[in-house]
Amino acid sequence: MNKPVLPVSSLSLKLPTANRSIETYRLAASRVFPARLEGTLNRVAFSAAHVVADPLADNDPWLTSAIDWDKTIAFREHIWDLGLGVAEAMDTAQRGMGLDWPTSLELIQRSVKAAKARGDALVFSGAGTDHLAVEDAKNIDDVIRAYEEQIAAVEKAGGRIILMASRALAKIGRSADDYAKVYNRVLSQVREPVIIHWLGDMFDPALANYWGTSSLDEAMDIAVGIINANAAKVDGVKVSLLDKQREIDMRRRLDQRVKVYTGDDFNYAELIAGDDQGFSHALLGIFDAIAPAASYALSRLAAGDEAGFHDVLGPTVPLSRHIFKAPTRFYKTGIVFMAYLNGHQDHFTMVGGQESTRSTLHLAELFRLADQAGLLANPELATRRMKAVLATRGIES
Repeated sequence: MNKPVLPVSSLSLKLPTANRSIETYRLAASRVFPARLEGTLNRVAFSAAHVVADPLADNDPWLTSAIDWDKTIAFREHIWDLGLGVAEAMDTAQRGMGLDWPTSLELIQRSVKAAKARGDALVFSGAGTDHLAVEDAKNIDDVIRAYEEQIAAVEKAGGRIILMASRALAKIGRSADDYAKVYNRVLSQVREPVIIHWLGDMFDPALANYWGTSSLDEAMDIAVGIINANAAKVDGVKVSLLDKQREIDMRRRLDQRVKVYTGDDFNYAELIAGDDQGFSHALLGIFDAIAPAASYALSRLAAGDEAGFHDVLGPTVPLSRHIFKAPTRFYKTGIVFMAYLNGHQDHFTMVGGQESTRSTLHLAELFRLADQAGLLANPELATRRMKAVLATRGIES
C-alpha cells in the first residue's frame, strides 16, 4: 500500500526558486495510503484540526469569521476514519488568530455532536480564557472565572477538555503560586480528566514567561509540580516547545498516570517511537496535513514494524519543519494550503485572511516537500491547484 505506484511521474509545473528564477519541477513517484485505519494503534493520536472558511460570505475577514460548517465537519470525519482523534478549537483552528470564543463554542458543539453520532469518536476541545480581553484581566480570580465559564460550556456540550494556556494568566501571573492557584482551582472542578496544553511563545508570543518565569528550567519544575499534584484530574499534557529533550525530560518526571502528548512538530517521529524508558503520544497540528500517512505509520508501529513507521513518517518531518518555521504562529497557512491541494476544500481562503501570511516561495517549497514525502493524495489535482495559485501571483505555467 505504501510503495510507489509509478517509478516516475509525468507531471510537472513551473515553481519559483530562492534566486528569483523559475524552474520546471517534475513530481516524484506517488505513494498511496489507506483512507481508513488498517489495524490498530498503540499510541493515542490527535490531530489538531483546521476550520474551513466560507469564501462566499459577505463579511470582513479581519473582523469577523465565516465558517463552512459542512466542509469543516467533513474534515473531522476524515480524521476519525483514519483512527485519529480530533483536538478541537485549538490554535490550528486559528483560535485567537481569527476564531473567537462564540464561534469556537459552536465549532465544539457541532464537532462533539458529530463524534457522538459515530459512536463517541475521540474528540477533546479547547477551553481557555480568550473571551476575557487581556487588558480586562485585573487579578487571578478573573482568570479562574474565565476558565470556569468555558469549561462549563464545553462540558454542557458533552465534550472533554483541553485546558489551553491563557494569555491573561501569562500577563498577570507573576509566580508559581499564581499558576498553582489557577490550575488547582480549575482542575478541582472538571468532570473528567483533562489534557493540559503548554504552548510555547514561538506559537503565540503573548504566552511568553508562562508558568511565571522566563526560565524554561524553572517553568518545567513549576508545571511538573502542578500536574503531579493534580494527576487524578489530568489525562495528559501536550508539550509544544519544539525542544525534544525537554519533552523527554518532562515525561520521565511526570506521574505515571499522566500521558505526554507530543506537540513537537519538528521531532514527532522519534518522540512517538520513544526509547527504552518511554514514549510520547501525539497531539499535533501537522497531523491535519499528513493524516493518512500518520495513521498508516502509527498502524505499522503498533504491528511491531518500526522500520515501516519511520519509512512513512520520517519523510514528512522536513515538510513539517518547513510549515512550522519561524514565525511559527503562521503555520496554519501551510496546513490549510495542504487541505486545498489535497481536495478537502475548494479554495485557499482562511479565517482572518491568514492565507496572506506566507510567501509564494514558501508555498512552492511546501509543494516540493509534500510531493517528495508522498503526501499529495491526487497529484494531478494538486498540480492543477498549485498552478492556479501561482497564476494569481504572476507565475504562469
